[in-house]
Amino acid sequence: MSNILIINAHHYYSFSKGELNAALAAKAVEVLESRGHATRLVDVDEPWDANEQVQNHLWADVILVQTPVNWMDVPWTFKKYMDDVYTAGMGGELCNGDGRSSKAPALGYGTGGSLHGKKYMLSLTFNAPKQAFNNPREYLFQGKSVDDLFFPLHMNFRFFAMEGMETFVCYDVMKNPTTKSDLVRFVAHLEQNFEPCLT
Repeated sequence: MSNILIINAHHYYSFSKGELNAALAAKAVEVLESRGHATRLVDVDEPWDANEQVQNHLWADVILVQTPVNWMDVPWTFKKYMDDVYTAGMGGELCNGDGRSSKAPALGYGTGGSLHGKKYMLSLTFNAPKQAFNNPREYLFQGKSVDDLFFPLHMNFRFFAMEGMETFVCYDVMKNPTTKSDLVRFVAHLEQNFEPCLT
């Protein structure tokens, strides 16, 4: 059995109530527990305690971040979660500072992570269509991929010495939603990345 911390990073707006992200987070709990994994689900729109969340990260073998993409980034509420929780863990639980020493201050930045052997997965919901990425003819992203766009979030987890798993993406969720097929793809993605646990 492995321990999976699932973070629902959606922040409520009247035009974006969070049904898809909530459904994906709930589906992750259902699928992973059916395969013998233990899960904890955190909703960043609900009250949380930074030190308790540090303990959740220490408990987890995998962090699954379920988030919408707001203005090319995560919602501000999840950024606050990261600022508070990850700062609380900088004394050694999640990392020992930034990995540098006063003897060689120019070397080793970002190598102080304490979470060796742990993994993370991003599951993202986009208004952007799939065709907007990996295509240099498309205006906005200039040929960049989803993971290129989310390089800073990948680096947050790398800072703690965590290893990335394959990113899952739902595209065009407002103008051309395909929720049923997205959930089917998500189940397949989870099953591909999380082996059943032997009992």
